[in-house]
Amino acid sequence: MTAETAPDPQSQTHWFLLGMRGIFSLPAIILMLSFVGFAAFTAEAKIPVEQVMFMTGMVWALPAKVILVGSMLSGAHILTAFIAVTLSSVRMMPMVAALIPEIRTSRTPTWLLLFLSHFVAITAWVFAIERVNGVPRDGRVAFFAGFGITLTLINILLVGLVYGAVSEFPPIVSGCLFFLTPVYFLTSIWISARHRVIYWALGIGLALGWFFAIVAPQYDILLAGVIGGTLAWWGERMLRQREASR
Repeated sequence: MTAETAPDPQSQTHWFLLGMRGIFSLPAIILMLSFVGFAAFTAEAKIPVEQVMFMTGMVWALPAKVILVGSMLSGAHILTAFIAVTLSSVRMMPMVAALIPEIRTSRTPTWLLLFLSHFVAITAWVFAIERVNGVPRDGRVAFFAGFGITLTLINILLVGLVYGAVSEFPPIVSGCLFFLTPVYFLTSIWISARHRVIYWALGIGLALGWFFAIVAPQYDILLAGVIGGTLAWWGERMLRQREASR
């Protein structure tokens, strides 16, 4: 089937169900374990379970939810919390920009792409980028929808189910579960990287992260990301110009 032929509804269902099966993949399992840690964090913070479930579905990206909960606990103004969560989610824009051309066809409606962009977070993005080339063009939107929607709904239910039990976890257990996500994100992005600039950005960012955690702990992630990414882009650009001039 090519991108120019009309999509077969039965085929769309097949790819949607195949995407749903991704819930049993390593990325999804690690994310679910991380959400168990997040449930423990919110239970300790005394945030009602219904609010935690709503937050899981509407904010979705785990780091943004951690920032939101931290803002709530610190008594920050709602506008401050909104800005902080928004800035943390800006990082999803390049992921959406990279993924959409890989999955859409000329017949894919814009409203559907906008809806599915809500489910683009690092786990879903890495999963899709690694596997979407093995899916026919006409089935890619359904494949991603099956994985992204299922992953979100499962984690909403998971948070609600474990909320009461995880409050009894020792803090070290909750912390380890929560830490699984950044470890997996880092290794997955490294493995799935297609350009050397990504390796450079990760390496420089990690080095600067340690430095800024000491000298500017309130802004360490922001500074490491902006400066590390800029330096990696500049260095890779200079190298390309040098290679082109030879």
